[in-house]
Amino acid sequence: MGIRLKIAAETAGALAYLHSSTFMQIIHRDVKAMNILLDENYTAKVSDFGASVLIPLDQTQIVTFVEGTLGYLDPAYLQSNQLTEKSDVYSFGVVLAELMTSKVAFSYDRPESERSLARMFVCAVEEERLNHILDGDIVSEGNIETVRNVARLAKRCLKLKGEERPTMREVATELEGMRIMANHPQGTNADDDLGPEDQTSLSLGSPSNASDDDVRGDCGPCTTITTATTSRSI
Repeated sequence: MGIRLKIAAETAGALAYLHSSTFMQIIHRDVKAMNILLDENYTAKVSDFGASVLIPLDQTQIVTFVEGTLGYLDPAYLQSNQLTEKSDVYSFGVVLAELMTSKVAFSYDRPESERSLARMFVCAVEEERLNHILDGDIVSEGNIETVRNVARLAKRCLKLKGEERPTMREVATELEGMRIMANHPQGTNADDDLGPEDQTSLSLGSPSNASDDDVRGDCGPCTTITTATTSRSI
């Protein structure tokens, strides 16, 4: 869980900075596994600001055409066209779910009720069957309390109403606290959690099988949505 917590905490910290530590709020608008790059030390870097939007600090939202990636899109933004910082929070919640399950955000290969990882994850937490969808490596590590805490945080990020979600600053603070508490009490190296083949990846998601879907509806004119159909396991 150590590497996953590191990636999650660093990504959350970067998004929190964009949201609150600049003269203009920067909403990324396309937070997803493929846009989180890793160096040889697994330091996380948020990339691809092509869809990002600047919002003055004295405003909390902006009305704009929907843009994002299927499986990560904030349902509230999709329905209202109102973009807020909480839209990034929702997308980050999906990334957290991916990190914990090693499942892709959206897949037509899964049963209809399980195509959306966000929906599947929230249901699993609410029905106390999270262990059924967790990545096997996380289960075998046995750090149950940390896993539960991260799962609860992800569930809060995935609230349907934006106002019920935490801010990215709150998310970053909580994740860093969990990371410190976990801190490999037996002195193990976080890198040992991964096999040699895992230590060469450049991003959480693989772009090799991405496809473009046209989405039309109440969200305005035709919106191009890139669907990532694969994601590497961390």
